[in-house]
Amino acid sequence: MFIVEDKGSAIALMCAALLFLGTWPALLTLLERRGRLPQHTYLDYSITNLLAAVLIALTLGQLGESKQDMPNFFTQLSQDNWPSVLFAMAGGLVLSIGNLSTQYAWAYVGLSVTEVICASMVVVIGTTLNYFLDNRINRADILFTGVACFLVAVILGTAVHASNAADNEEKLSESTNGYNLGTNGGMEPSKQGIHDALEVDIENGACAEEVTRAEAGTAEYLIELEGRRSVKVFGSSTLKGLGLVFFAGVCLSLFSPALNLATNDQWHTLKGGVPHLVVYTAFFYFSMSCFVIGVGLNILFLYRPMAGVPKSSFRAYLGDWEGRQWALLAGLLCGFGNGFQFMGGQAAGYAAADAVEALPLVSTFWGIVLFGEYRRSSKKTYTLLVLMLLMFVAAVATLMASSGHRSTK
Repeated sequence: MFIVEDKGSAIALMCAALLFLGTWPALLTLLERRGRLPQHTYLDYSITNLLAAVLIALTLGQLGESKQDMPNFFTQLSQDNWPSVLFAMAGGLVLSIGNLSTQYAWAYVGLSVTEVICASMVVVIGTTLNYFLDNRINRADILFTGVACFLVAVILGTAVHASNAADNEEKLSESTNGYNLGTNGGMEPSKQGIHDALEVDIENGACAEEVTRAEAGTAEYLIELEGRRSVKVFGSSTLKGLGLVFFAGVCLSLFSPALNLATNDQWHTLKGGVPHLVVYTAFFYFSMSCFVIGVGLNILFLYRPMAGVPKSSFRAYLGDWEGRQWALLAGLLCGFGNGFQFMGGQAAGYAAADAVEALPLVSTFWGIVLFGEYRRSSKKTYTLLVLMLLMFVAAVATLMASSGHRSTK
């Protein structure tokens, strides 16, 4: 079995996890914006997410000679370790529900802000729980300085979202190309207004293909995006999106402590002489639970969709190959990202491994590059955005610097 022995290797794993976990949400957001049904995307994602866990277990979990206190993957499958297995599966359950909630929240609230709020809740709740579960092996002065930096970044992220939302409202209200959108009692454009706006261009001689070529950051682009995406958000309640985000944040803040309990048995639930679950076995059970919950719920959502998404069927899912490769890639990135996070956490402490919750740093980058977020925004928005990214860098550095080393003896 492969064991992370030094702090440098643990930090390298956490950096890779940060990149992977910050990238896969962008791929799912891309597919939603292109009109692919989220049920189809999540089913594809679930398959390769489980595949990553199986590959990690069968390779790294089987390397070397099996020992009494650190058995290999196959050896542990037959041991009486069900209390720890249940903790691992509980972690998979809350992660799957959290990820499923964020898939819809990205549409309502935006990629960057959803990740920022969820990350803040993971840091405040999850990192604090992991610190005490790990018997305080991390340096508290550095660890909680990093937590404070993260919270400041969250406040800045909220300010970025508010400023950018105001910029978008101004663009829509000042549009000179016939896009005079209606409202549903608030500042957000209504669905009927979008339809009318698109009809104006077509009636004025613009073909459908030309209507989808607006420059990112313009009012026309915002309207066209709403017209082709699978989750329609204009005119919806802001509280609906924020409710999804906060629910997801609570779920995501609990999965890492659950894995911590599964691999270290701090509550002494295992019988005497039964070795702790190694991280590879725990991650396998964790991912199996993710897969069952994710697939089960999304098959249900095919026939009883939420958030106004159209109905589908399992046959329609099997025939939907548009963008499937990106959904499969997203599952691999998330699977390996979670695996690397847990491997790094087993060596350096799960509280320090929660530094990967600075993934909004990566997600914001992809949001700007892929989706044109903050394009043509005000100087105030750009200033707040830069400050937020700088604070995320400080948060990552301080959380990783707090890492201790867990004894494997």
